[in-house]
Amino acid sequence: MKTVQNIVIGFGKGGKTLAKFLAQQGQEVLVVEKSREMYGGTCINIACLPSKRLITEAARGTDFATAIQGKREMVAQLRAKNYHMLADEDTITVLDGTARFTGDHTISVTTASGQQEFTGERIFINTGAQPVIPAIPGLRESPALLTSTSAMELDSLPQKLVIIGAGYIGLEFAGMFAEFGAQVTVVDHHQEFLPREDLDVAAMVKANLEQRGVTFRLGVSIDQVATANGQAQVTISQDGHPDRIPADKILAATGRRPATADLGLENTGIAVDDRGAVKVDDQLHTTVPNVWAIGDVKGGPQFTYISLDDFRIIKDELFGDGSRRVSNRGAVPTSVFIEPPLAQVGLTEKQAQAQKQDYLLFKLPVAAIPKAKVLKDQRGMLKMLVDPQTKLILGATLYAPEAHEIINMVALAMRAKLPYTMLRDQIYTHPTISEAFNDLLKKPQE
Repeated sequence: MKTVQNIVIGFGKGGKTLAKFLAQQGQEVLVVEKSREMYGGTCINIACLPSKRLITEAARGTDFATAIQGKREMVAQLRAKNYHMLADEDTITVLDGTARFTGDHTISVTTASGQQEFTGERIFINTGAQPVIPAIPGLRESPALLTSTSAMELDSLPQKLVIIGAGYIGLEFAGMFAEFGAQVTVVDHHQEFLPREDLDVAAMVKANLEQRGVTFRLGVSIDQVATANGQAQVTISQDGHPDRIPADKILAATGRRPATADLGLENTGIAVDDRGAVKVDDQLHTTVPNVWAIGDVKGGPQFTYISLDDFRIIKDELFGDGSRRVSNRGAVPTSVFIEPPLAQVGLTEKQAQAQKQDYLLFKLPVAAIPKAKVLKDQRGMLKMLVDPQTKLILGATLYAPEAHEIINMVALAMRAKLPYTMLRDQIYTHPTISEAFNDLLKKPQE
């Protein structure tokens, strides 16, 4: 059994960045990745970048087959670049195989040529998450079943697509496939659409997607998936009345679960929660000394930039003063890449009301922004909440063109504890969406 200074299980964003950094410090690193199709991690291969590429292509009017081919070429380039970023380092070994813990600091790796055993002085679990397939009779066995991964590998556009789940992932795919020309129906057992969002924002999002041809069936029971005459059917019921929706493909967009089931954690003292997420403390330590968890595998927000910040926390512990913690990240911005994008940071108005937080509310319709007229997309609104005493920003919801870019400016102002007047009085280039902060923050709502 070989002893290695550092073992990283999984080639995801935080783990690969940590491996590169450790190698640059002259340390030995073993990176274990079970699939050659996942060099570089979830984001570049099956999530953020390929999905946003397809969303962009759909908005530009590119035909589906051409868009898929372009996506594949992009991913192949990124995958190769990421592989060589690590494999070309003298002190890094990239091992293709499936890792399984045999003890707190020992792993067995099953490769094409057999098993190899390793002891790690430090071990970093970076195995990510995997799609959840809901327990709907006939769904898992259906040849029409798609996940968020396989939906981006189709060679041809499904004419009729049913999406199970009206969450953020489901909406991104709904908008994208509808733009490509598919007939899209989204079904969800929740009656309320986007329950985390403010009612005015959720209503706008739903109306805009419906205008693009997306049909929503909310508050329904999803009873069965069957195949008849070569076509799938999704049986739903509402108030006791059944209905059948024909589908060429069925996309299960019902969330992702930490990928820990096959890690052999039962052979260790590493604790997991009821969803299988590895439990960590404020510095990402697991319940076993010198074993950390990075990224989606530990639960919480599943974003590549959170995984990158996990790297920063571990780097600071090992080579800095240890002051970086999960608890001092501050407000983390998010974006949903529908058209227009929906971006947020901090509190929504609904959350502020639930917390009985006093706030000043600022609102501006996108139609009032000159750049929106230039872009020929005047849908949406900007909302910002401000503490009436401190004048600090409590949160913002931006449903607007380029919202995914300018939300970072708001997040920076919040992190730096700048008063909202700094955004209000800033001199912006023109015409831009960001200059709308001048008008948005002139006067709060009565």
